[in-house]
Amino acid sequence: MVITTGVDIGSSAVKVAVLQSPKGSGRERAGTRVLAKVVERNRRRDARQVIELAYDRALSEANLPREKVDYVATTGEGELVEFRTGHFYGMTAHARGAIFLDPAARAALDVGALHARAIKLDARAKVLDYRMTSQCASGTGQFLENIARYLGVTLEEIGTLSQEGKTPEKVSGICAVLAETDVINMVSRGISTANILRGIHESMAAGFAKLLRSSKVEGVVLVTGGLSADTGLAACLNDALHKQGASKLDVRTHPDAIYAGAIGAALWGAYRFEKLAFTPGLADIQKEEHLP
Repeated sequence: MVITTGVDIGSSAVKVAVLQSPKGSGRERAGTRVLAKVVERNRRRDARQVIELAYDRALSEANLPREKVDYVATTGEGELVEFRTGHFYGMTAHARGAIFLDPAARAALDVGALHARAIKLDARAKVLDYRMTSQCASGTGQFLENIARYLGVTLEEIGTLSQEGKTPEKVSGICAVLAETDVINMVSRGISTANILRGIHESMAAGFAKLLRSSKVEGVVLVTGGLSADTGLAACLNDALHKQGASKLDVRTHPDAIYAGAIGAALWGAYRFEKLAFTPGLADIQKEEHLP
C-alpha cells in the first residue's frame, strides 16, 4: 500500500488528508481510502505552527508515524510546508478531489476565504478551463465570516438560517465595504438574520452562476473549499442558475468537500510516488512538482 498526505494551506485554514492507496492502482487510484482528515483554522496564529498541529493531528487519527508516509503533497501556500515532497497547483488538486468525492462532477466551484474559481474538468480530473472572480471580497468566505461574526451566528448555522429567509434583503454584490454597510443598516431596521443571510447568499450566488456559465460548464458542479458545507449558498446557486437559463447544471455539496484540495493533492502524490519509483532518473527532479 502507498500512504500519502495532502496538505492544503489556505488563507484561513489548513486542511490535511491522509490516504491509503493500493500499489499499482495508477492515476485512477481505485481502492483508495481516506484514513484521516483534519482542518485547523489559522486566524491570528503562526501558519507554520498550525500546519504542524494539523499534520500531527491527522497522523494521530490515522495511527501512523511520520516515517510511514511515502509522499507529502501540498497545494495552496505549499512553500510553508518545509517537509513536503512535492507541490501541486490548486486547480489540479481541487479537480482531482472533486472527482474522488463525486465521480459525476464535471466542474468544481472552489470558494475560499479570498477568492472563488470555477474549474471545468473531464472524467479523469483533467482541467479543461477555469474562471476566477474579479470582484471585491464580497463574494468570498472571509466576507461571509465577518458578517456571521457581526450577526452573532456561527458559520455552521448560516446555511440553515439562510434557507429560512422568505423575504431576502438585497446587498451590494460589488464591494465588501458597501455590503457590510448594507448589513449594518439592515440590522438597525430590524431585518431578521435569516433574511439578511438569504440576501447575501443570493448576491454571491448570482456572481458564481455567471462564473460557471462563462466557463461553459455542463452537468454536475461540486462546491469545494471553505464554503462547501454552506447548504444555503448551494440552494441559492441552483436558483440563480435556473433564473439565468442554466437549469441543466446541478450544484452539489459533499460532507468532505472542504478537504477536496488536500485529498486531490494526496491522490496526485500517490501517482507521482509510483512514477518516481518506477521511472529511472525521475528521482532527481526538482522538489516542486506542479503537474503530475
